[in-house]
Amino acid sequence: MSNDNTDRSGYANPAPLGLMGFGMTTVLLNLHNAGLYQINGIILAMGIFYGGIAQLIAGVIEYKKGNGFGGLAFVSYGSFWLSLVFIFISGSADPIAMGAYLSLWGLFTLYMFIATLKQSMTNRIIFGSLVALFALLAASKFAGPTGEIIGKIAGVEGIFCGLSAIYGAAAITLNDSYGKKVLPL
Repeated sequence: MSNDNTDRSGYANPAPLGLMGFGMTTVLLNLHNAGLYQINGIILAMGIFYGGIAQLIAGVIEYKKGNGFGGLAFVSYGSFWLSLVFIFISGSADPIAMGAYLSLWGLFTLYMFIATLKQSMTNRIIFGSLVALFALLAASKFAGPTGEIIGKIAGVEGIFCGLSAIYGAAAITLNDSYGKKVLPL
């Protein structure tokens, strides 16, 4: 590994940027889902700029480097964050529609998880916990009165999911910076 974090294409590894954009935004939103505070401008701004735009940039670079999985993941989840912020701002989703939206993202994430079975343990944990998160969030929207409890459980699980992505970003960055395995992937 080189200290400058670039390869022959001249592009730096975009995975830490994409993983941090995903991880930090996921933790922040799921602190809300766990019941610690209401949706606010901080979550929305993070969803637009770090969860959304930064992941889109990371995804485009992944595609340019020839990594279809990374490109698909970061562009898709960047788009997820942008669309979710729009839904929050517009206030236009009833619980059933939101449950359908989250279910479709869960289905997408399930097949991405299956692809990670050939990848690092960290990627399997990130995507496996994200499948569980989307399932819990969708269930919370379909569950009626008990949905609030399921949503809080989803919040705790989502914090774990986000922290696992932050760990992945840190491991890639530190391993590259030190030119050796500092944190296992």
